[in-house]
Amino acid sequence: MVFVLTNDDGIEAPGLWALQAALELALGDAGVVVAPQAHHSGCSHQVTSNRPIQVVQRAAGEYAIAGTPADCTRLALRHLCPEATFVLSGINAGGNLGADVYVSGTVAAVREAALNRVPGIAFSQFMQRGRSLDWDTATRLTARVLDALLALPCKPGTFWNVNLPHLPPDSPDPDLVFCGLCTQPLPNEFRIEGDSYLYSGDYPTRARDSGADVEVCFGGNIAITKIQLWDL
Repeated sequence: MVFVLTNDDGIEAPGLWALQAALELALGDAGVVVAPQAHHSGCSHQVTSNRPIQVVQRAAGEYAIAGTPADCTRLALRHLCPEATFVLSGINAGGNLGADVYVSGTVAAVREAALNRVPGIAFSQFMQRGRSLDWDTATRLTARVLDALLALPCKPGTFWNVNLPHLPPDSPDPDLVFCGLCTQPLPNEFRIEGDSYLYSGDYPTRARDSGADVEVCFGGNIAITKIQLWDL
């Protein structure tokens, strides 16, 4: 297998290098990094078609792209690593649960891969305010997930969306729970300031479906969801 690694937090983000470390831990493979030069969180499936996209090779198997996560996947599969057989995206600093998958650049990178009939996994790390994040733990948990998912079939037009819980230090390892996407909308509260409306929704208190990914991840386990783009 030939892996492309990307993200939406930018090529300098610690989550990307935690993902690479997880791949090395699971398979002894560093993959090929094709990631945005800059932060693109929340850009969804935006692609660049109205200007040139600069590509800078920073090292062997490492490319910084002046574009979006979906651009990174497109360029990787078409030019930079056309032999790729799998795309990994993340580890995003923040959850991508339920309705988040429609706005997430992290998820869009593997959705673009799935559209090109290349399987992929999007990894995100839910973060609770006031608690530091241990990327070493995220790496270890991601390696566990890779061991499990890479052994499973993934039909064309499908990909995996994985969300890691944010656990207190020294917590026992969470379970891997296969579950559906939460169907509830994101919080949509706004605070009025003069003639402007400032978003004030509280992510951790969002509505959730019983047994779906939001409840699983917020409950302290690893939420694993298979997303299918079309009827098979």
